Amino acid sequence: MTTYKGINGFAVQSVATDPSPSDEGQVWYNNATYAFKLATVTTAGTWASGGALGTGRYSLGGFGLQTAAVAVGGYNVVPVTNLTNTEKYDGTAWTASGVLSTGRRYLSGIGFGTQTAGAIYGGVTNTTLPQTYTNATEEFNGSSWSAGGTLNTAKGNAANAGTQTAAIAFGGSDKTPTTGNVALTGTESYNGTSWTNIPATLNTGRSSFAASGKGTQTATLAFGGYNGPPTFLASTESYNGTTWTNVNSLNTARYALSGGGTQTSALAFGGVSPPGTHQSATELWNGTSWTTNPNSMATTIALGGGAGTQSAGISFGGYSNSAPPFGVTYEFTGPGVAETKTITTS
Repeated sequence: MTTYKGINGFAVQSVATDPSPSDEGQVWYNNATYAFKLATVTTAGTWASGGALGTGRYSLGGFGLQTAAVAVGGYNVVPVTNLTNTEKYDGTAWTASGVLSTGRRYLSGIGFGTQTAGAIYGGVTNTTLPQTYTNATEEFNGSSWSAGGTLNTAKGNAANAGTQTAAIAFGGSDKTPTTGNVALTGTESYNGTSWTNIPATLNTGRSSFAASGKGTQTATLAFGGYNGPPTFLASTESYNGTTWTNVNSLNTARYALSGGGTQTSALAFGGVSPPGTHQSATELWNGTSWTTNPNSMATTIALGGGAGTQSAGISFGGYSNSAPPFGVTYEFTGPGVAETKTITTS
């Protein structure tokens, strides 16, 4: 009879604890759980439910990692409120933290990889029309917020990349007495103290779009968004520290989407597509083009928070169609991530 040892030249190892790290294709027997195990990698990204936000909200800001994320501000419709509260995620549950000095929605969050050195900027501060945009920045130290530098252009619905002391913000929308809401092309950099206009401008003005937030001041992506009725954008632009360049587009045009990752390994999910279809679809960027991931989120989400990487992304808050804002959290495990599977012998 053919045996595993006969084929491979060695027997299956018996261990009390699964090895870490392990090599793809490695097989072992866990004598504590009485199960054969196999080391493999994911072939397609998957979404799983995480802990729910304490306060349901949409149009919020967020930053950080899947296991160390921050959700801040946003909008609650009952009662109609621009929120000031902050919540921090540890990979399992959200806990309340410091409050903003000014409640706001359509704000943007900066601070990849840390819960103790982030920032938010811009947004809408009133709850009536016309909307009032702010140019204020607030910085987070892990427990409280304090005033930061002032944007050169008051805006909301912008996107960014980088850290609290080396960030770049681009696009968004503002409001003028003559034109109403305008999709912006401008780019500003932040050094932890002040914002500076830089010459590089997006090729297409866009608001309510997403970016590869793990990127840097000299390497990031902008994708999707809105350019005024009836334009839903699929276009993607890449920034090299000097200029923005058009690259391959998303497969599905959408705005109010979220994203994460880097200039060469980005993640896009959720949003609204024409003629107003809410999305749960996920797309992955490999540095050249976007591919649609076979697995989508369990819920369609627009205007939610997003953070993390292509291999470990996170979505939190948002709303779905006509439903009220919610606090649902989803965690994304990207393709190619190591995992352990139990081998069934029956």
